[in-house]
Amino acid sequence: MRDSCNFEAVQAKVAALRTDIVRMITAAGSGHPGGSLSAVEIMATLYFGGVLNYDAENPKAEARDRFILSKGHAAPVLYATLANAGYFPREELTTLRAFGSRLQGHPDSLKLPGVEVSTGSLGQGLSISSGLAYALAFPASAQSPTVFTLLGDGELQEGQVWEAAMFAAHYRLSNLVAIIDNNELQIDGAVSEVMDVRDISAKLSSFGWYVLEADGHDVRALYKELTTAKAHKEGPAVVVAHTVKGKGVSFMENQCGWHGKAPNAEQCAAALDELCAPGEAALSVSDRPADREVV
Repeated sequence: MRDSCNFEAVQAKVAALRTDIVRMITAAGSGHPGGSLSAVEIMATLYFGGVLNYDAENPKAEARDRFILSKGHAAPVLYATLANAGYFPREELTTLRAFGSRLQGHPDSLKLPGVEVSTGSLGQGLSISSGLAYALAFPASAQSPTVFTLLGDGELQEGQVWEAAMFAAHYRLSNLVAIIDNNELQIDGAVSEVMDVRDISAKLSSFGWYVLEADGHDVRALYKELTTAKAHKEGPAVVVAHTVKGKGVSFMENQCGWHGKAPNAEQCAAALDELCAPGEAALSVSDRPADREVV
């Protein structure tokens, strides 16, 4: 973890990730833009702000920090991040969901470097991350890698999340950092209306977690809280990041209908205009590989 952060460089990556997400989902004709766009600043701060210790040229380095995308349907934001970090060519992003592609609808750790665990079944990521953090913490060492995991707020409706939260607190897993993408929407509507998870911070605090909160679209605020969480050595830490589903594209923002729907070519062009990508043409239907995964 670096002692300082080049926030302008991180912000430039934010713009790149958003355009990559829109392009790849348009090319695929399916995917999950809403929850991918809401998590962009989180991912950019982790990978390009110096919070996460990784080596794209040596993805299995023992000393690396681990990142687990618990909300696996937001694979586009992970793929865009890994490509921009140098794990694989950015050109491969437009193969999203194509048969035979390494970029499946949900992350596959057997296919793609940088993917630690195959995810997609909601609720499992915190359990996996807790077990991994437990294993990495023994024998105890100040240099133990940190395990980061990103969950959606709707995902907190899964009971398994709270079993893992108890486990992590009980074993005082100070090398575990959870991040909640708190965009307040899920596929069927507002989280508060589908199954209200109420005060996330108060709940996790009552379980024994060190709780921090941040504007999930402010890279400076995220850097401050993520580095604080990583440095905390008295048990597991969580950053509740308050975000906007579909952030950056006006017609997708705060619209649960964009949870799992691809923009068409016209919508893609409009989105890219908003995302300040001059001179970069939107993908057309003819750019799409013929064979796509149906999920």
